[in-house]
Amino acid sequence: MRTYDERLGRAMSGSAFPSPVAEFLADLGNTAVAVPLLAVALAWAAWCARRTGEPRWWLSPLAAAVAMVAVPALVVPFKALIDRPGPPGPLAGESGFFPSGHAATAAVAYGAAALLLHPLLRPRLRRPLLVAVAVLNLAVAAGLVRRGYHWPLDTVASWCLSGLLLWALLRLSRTSRKTG
Repeated sequence: MRTYDERLGRAMSGSAFPSPVAEFLADLGNTAVAVPLLAVALAWAAWCARRTGEPRWWLSPLAAAVAMVAVPALVVPFKALIDRPGPPGPLAGESGFFPSGHAATAAVAYGAAALLLHPLLRPRLRRPLLVAVAVLNLAVAAGLVRRGYHWPLDTVASWCLSGLLLWALLRLSRTSRKTG
């Protein structure tokens, strides 16, 4: 599996896809970009829930914030434990690339924002929001691999980890609405 991962990573990093665009896409996984967007979604969801008189209006936004805080708390120990060397590129010779913190940040921040906003949107806008978040996360991963910051499986591992956090957020959000 590692051989195929590295082969795909080398092919992507050597592709004709423009480096500035790939850099921009990779940057969408930075905390400086993703976390403020999540903060706006947290505030909006909390305000809407409180305005409608939801008893535990604060629970879903708080759970989303905790999920975001959990990203580095989980990613950093995994990076140290696995200590995977990075791909050839700007960070060649370094290690600790698995899983990708940028991919996990993007997946949790944008995914949690979508889960918070989903029930507040008109039904016809819900699916496009989820599709946009999926495409955005694929773009972040492609940018990270194209720029040589990560192997493809680094980003896939981050999505798996993020999926668990988002699943927990979704379960808690649904429970809070049912019992609220």
